[in-house]
Amino acid sequence: MSDLERLKMTGAGKAIALLTSGGDAQGMNAAVRAVTRMGIFVGAKMYLVYEGYQGLVDGGDNIKLAHWQSVTNIIQQGGTVIGSARCKVFTTRDGRLAAAFNLVKRGIANLCVCGGDGSLTGANIFRSEWSGLLAELVQKGRITDTLAKQHDHLNIVGLVGSIDNDFCGTDMTIGADSALHRIMEIVDAITTTAQSHQRAFVLEVMGRHCGYLALVSALASGADWLFIPEAPPVDGWEDHMCARLEHTRSRGSRLNIVIIAEGAIDRAGEPISSNYVKDLVEKRLGYDTRITVLGHVQRGGTPSAFDRVLSSKVGVEAVVALLEATPETPACVIGLSGNQAVRLPLIECVHMTKEVQKAMNEKRFDEAIQLRGRSFENNWNIYKLLAFQKPAVTKVVYCTFI
Repeated sequence: MSDLERLKMTGAGKAIALLTSGGDAQGMNAAVRAVTRMGIFVGAKMYLVYEGYQGLVDGGDNIKLAHWQSVTNIIQQGGTVIGSARCKVFTTRDGRLAAAFNLVKRGIANLCVCGGDGSLTGANIFRSEWSGLLAELVQKGRITDTLAKQHDHLNIVGLVGSIDNDFCGTDMTIGADSALHRIMEIVDAITTTAQSHQRAFVLEVMGRHCGYLALVSALASGADWLFIPEAPPVDGWEDHMCARLEHTRSRGSRLNIVIIAEGAIDRAGEPISSNYVKDLVEKRLGYDTRITVLGHVQRGGTPSAFDRVLSSKVGVEAVVALLEATPETPACVIGLSGNQAVRLPLIECVHMTKEVQKAMNEKRFDEAIQLRGRSFENNWNIYKLLAFQKPAVTKVVYCTFI
C-alpha cells in the first residue's frame, strides 16, 4: 500500500476550505484541483471560497461545498476559476470576525490559502486571533459555546502563488515558470523584427521589487543589458551601457535588447524607467529604440507543464499537512526544494522575504542578492559572465628542460 493510500479516509469528519488571494498566477487552478481532490480522497468535506478573502467575509454562496467533478477540466486554464480579490475589510477585526463566523458555522477549522506573502501573512493573523474571534461570537450569541469548543483551533497552510518568485524558502512559486514562458515568447518575437530594422528594444517585465523574471529572461535571451532592483548599476552606468550596446553593434549585431524590471532603481534608490533608458540610447547612440511593456500578458495564458506539476505536488502536501496539524503546529507554507514539496515555517519565510526588501532599502545590495537564494545569485553571476566577460588571453608558456 502506498503512503497516499494509507491516508484514505483519515480526514473523515474534517472540513477544509480553500481560497486564492491577491494577484492571479498560472497554475492556481492546478492547485485548486489538487487540494480539492486530495481533500475528498482523504474523506474530508471540501469547500471552495470564491473571490478570495472577500468571499470569506461575505459568506453565503461565496463558500460552496465542492465535489470531485467541481474541478474537472481546469488544470490547463490560466488564472483562478474561483476568483481572487484584494479585500481591505479582512484587514480589520470586524472583517475577520465575519470570516470566522462563516467558517465555523460550516464546521470548517482548516484553511488553505494560495497567494503571495501578503495573503499568507493575513492568514496567519487570522489564525492567531481565531480563539478570540470565536469567544466574541459566543459572547454576542451568534454561535454556541459547544460549537466554539469543537473548532477551537484554526489550521492554516499556505501555497505560494506569485509570478514574481519573490518568496524566500521555496525554489519556485506557482506561476513564475509560466510567466517566463510568456516573456520568452515575446522576446523571441521582438528579436526578429528588431533585426530587420536594426532597432534597440527596451523590454519592461513584471516582478514588483524582485528581479527574478528580468534576470532569468535576460539570461535566457542573451540580453545586452539588464536592470534589476537587487543589483542597481554603478554610478556612470549610462556610459557603460551605451558603450556595451555600441560594442555589440560593432561586432555585427543588428539589434540590442535591454531588459528592465519594473522595480529597477539606481544606487541612490531612485527609479530607472524604460522611457529614460530609451531616450538615453536614442540621444547618445542615435539608434531607433522602442519600448515594450509586457504587462499582464505575463500572468495570462495556459500554465506550463512545470507549474501544473508543481501545483499538484504542493496541493497534495497541503492537505496532508492540514491533517497532521495540531494546536501546537505553527502555520506552514508548502514550498519546493530539490523538486520535492516541503513544509516551511510561514512566519520565518515571510520574515526572510521582508529582509530582502529591507536590505535593498538600506542599500545592502550584495546581501539582498544572497538573501534571494543560491539559485538567484548563481543566475546573476552566470548572466554577468556570459554577457560581459571578455575572453581570456591565451598565454604561451615556454618551458626549459634541463
